[in-house]
Parts: sequence; structure tokens; C-alpha cells
Amino acid sequence: MGRFRLSEPAGDLIAWLGLILMASAFLILTMTREPSLPRTSFPYHKKTEPFALVILDPGHGGQDSGAMAGNILEKDLTFDIAERVDRLLGSQGIPTLLTRTGDSYVSLTDRAKLINRADHAIVVSIHFNDGPRPEASGIETYFAAQRTTGVPGIASWLPFLQKVGNVQPNVESQSLAQFIQEQLVAHTQAINRGTKAEQFYVLANVRHPAVLVEGGFLTNKNEIGKLADANYREQLAVAISDGILKYRDTIKASSDNIDGAGP
Repeated sequence: MGRFRLSEPAGDLIAWLGLILMASAFLILTMTREPSLPRTSFPYHKKTEPFALVILDPGHGGQDSGAMAGNILEKDLTFDIAERVDRLLGSQGIPTLLTRTGDSYVSLTDRAKLINRADHAIVVSIHFNDGPRPEASGIETYFAAQRTTGVPGIASWLPFLQKVGNVQPNVESQSLAQFIQEQLVAHTQAINRGTKAEQFYVLANVRHPAVLVEGGFLTNKNEIGKLADANYREQLAVAISDGILKYRDTIKASSDNIDGAGP
């Protein structure tokens, strides 16, 4: 684990308003600026897409192994899943960026800096859980209830939602978390631990919609066995990819409806 959190609760009502607000903001963004896209071989029509890049953040790495179950290390699982999601999104023509390559250590601060240098992106951080109770199991997805970065995101185009200072409500991240969590449970039949608000550093200090997936417990024998199976890990990756695609398609459909309702 080792996520470094700043706990703060989030209201459920924001999530359901999120997609409508995002669609409106997305239309404003596409009319006012053209995001710069990282160099990629993938054809991608950035003017018509809710995001131009998916940043995959495999947790831990290098000397930071994360949770451990014998010779199964969290850092290896997170990178394995990230590479699988990278491949799946690439097959859909969606550009991706990984915050680490191979078994290397990247600090939380450097991860956030890398993410904030990107333009028009979403972020999925991948982790696996541990806990004091061996019976604990299931999958959960986190989002930051508020962004503490002062860099404008979609929510900054919604002044009636702004709070005092550099804190921004994070409706986009909550919606992304819900889409990914739904797909994870549907694909794996794992216990649904839901979506939760936590001010993890890599979520609260980035300027893009960002979520953190906890894909199972490395303190649960049953889940350890599943995670050792490449086919199960592929299902986790497919679920994350499908959640991202459903998030994208829903925003596009909502923005099309709003655009079509104009005079």
C-alpha cells in the first residue's frame, strides 16, 4: 500500500451530477483550446475526445516492493496489469503513458510532476491491498474528493462548484472511479468494496481526473491464488480498460446530447 493519504469525505450527490457537468465543461474546453498530444503512433482525434491520453501509474517499484505474499510482490503485479491495460488501450488507438518503466522506483512527488506535465489526460493508479485480517477480500476504487492542485482542470470551468483557495471539487474522478469499479466487479465477480474518497497524494495533487484501483488483497489466500493466474490478471486489465472506454463514451454521448439541444 503506502499511498500517503489526506482523508476527506465526499458526497454521493456530486457523482450523479458529474457526467452532466463534465459534458458541459468538455464542450467549453473543446471550443476554447486544443490540447497538446504527446508523440504517439496512434491516430487519435483529440478535438472530439474527452481525453487525449491515459496515464497508467503502476504502484511501487524498485526498492519499494509494496505488499508481499511469499514471492508475489505488489510492485510486479501492478506493472503487469499496467502493461496489459496499455496493450488493450493501444489496440483501441488510445495513447498511454506509464509513470515507471520496468522495476524502477519513482517517488510520489515525481509521479505527480510527470502527470501534471501531461495535457488533457486521465490517470489510473494500480495497487493491491493488504490488511491485518486474512479474510479481508474484494476490489475497491478510490478517488480524491477534492483536488488540492491549483492547476485548472475541467472543474475549474464550473465556478459555482469552486471552493475557497486552490481546492477543486473532483466530480470527474468520482465518475471515472464508478465506471472502472463496475467493470472490475462484473469481470472478476470479486466482492464489491465500492468507490471511496481518499486524499492519496497521487490523486489529490494532479490536475486530471484520477483514480486508484486496489485489485485484491495479498493477505487473502484465495485472492493470492487468483492473482498468480495470468488469465485472472488479464480480466483485471480488461475491466480497467472497459471502464475507461465506458467513461469516455458516456461523456461523448452526453456532450453530443447537450450540443444537439442548442438553438
